[in-house]
Amino acid sequence: MSIESFISQYGLAAIFLGAAFEGETSVVTGGLLAHQHLVSLVGSAAAAVTGSFFADQLFFFAGRRYRDTKRVRRIAEKPAFAKALDTLDRHPTVFILGFRFLYGLRTISPIAIGTSHIPARTFVVLNAISALVWGVLFTGIGYVFGDGLIELVDKVMPKQKLVGVAILVAVAALVITAIRFWRGRHVRKASATTATSNAVVSRDRSR
Repeated sequence: MSIESFISQYGLAAIFLGAAFEGETSVVTGGLLAHQHLVSLVGSAAAAVTGSFFADQLFFFAGRRYRDTKRVRRIAEKPAFAKALDTLDRHPTVFILGFRFLYGLRTISPIAIGTSHIPARTFVVLNAISALVWGVLFTGIGYVFGDGLIELVDKVMPKQKLVGVAILVAVAALVITAIRFWRGRHVRKASATTATSNAVVSRDRSR
């Protein structure tokens, strides 16, 4: 299977996952692939919009369903979580529409919103509007500025390698996301182990 055929077959799924768990890099890459006619522009934008929407809905309902659990309470202790809730209290509509554009708050914000008083129906509507604007905007950036990017890359490599570069960018973005997830999980396990050890030591001393 050629690279072009592979992208045509799996490109939209990759854009969907990239939009859900990585962010702008995958979506801009999707716009670039659409510029190269390897995926459709409408399909690329739709994959970006739906991926972002469903991921944030998942985080929102996870925050709402598990807001009283220890794991969510630990997340709530992070400064970014407190910042998200503070901004949400002051400007709820603006914050829900704009959190996915804010670096460092994109993943934690829907969880924070899920623990708040915001009705689920309100979040669904505002999240859909925000995902639509976000997905179309960054797909459009990759598509509109495709010529400039192609010209820039062509100075250092043949045009036929551009597709490979796009794939590498998308894969790198997904790998970085996986590493961040693994590190976060590892840190949480280490913290839990430390807390358990401290509790055992304290209990032994009290005897």
